[in-house]
Amino acid sequence: MPLSPCPMCCRWESDAELRIAELDHSYVILNRDQFFPGYTLLFSKTHVTELFHLDRRVRGELMEEVSRTAKALFDVFRPDKINYELLGNMVPHMHWHLVPRFASEKVWPRPIWAEPHDELFLTPEEYRLSIAQIQEALT
Repeated sequence: MPLSPCPMCCRWESDAELRIAELDHSYVILNRDQFFPGYTLLFSKTHVTELFHLDRRVRGELMEEVSRTAKALFDVFRPDKINYELLGNMVPHMHWHLVPRFASEKVWPRPIWAEPHDELFLTPEEYRLSIAQIQEALT
């Protein structure tokens, strides 16, 4: 047992109101900060840190889940680009930041971390609406 619990391992439970979908190999949740509209997290059900830790079949199926989720975000938000971030330096549990990006943004075309921004929190109804739209696009 690690000295401190993995924040990603417990995220599905701790952010239950932000759940979008449970897929075969991953969980998908809306990021609480919606400064970038549609910013979504997809994290592996298995606590691993690297893609090569997964066997070839699971790795391929997981990448299909990433792609399917990105397509749903594209269909809902109609961005100019989807950013895919798989870092894990701060949270060593494989997870993607899937971020719809728009040329009209203040930080475009730089990475979302290029400069600090105030977090944007939605109302509970706005979160529910975004989640429902993404869920519909995923089916």
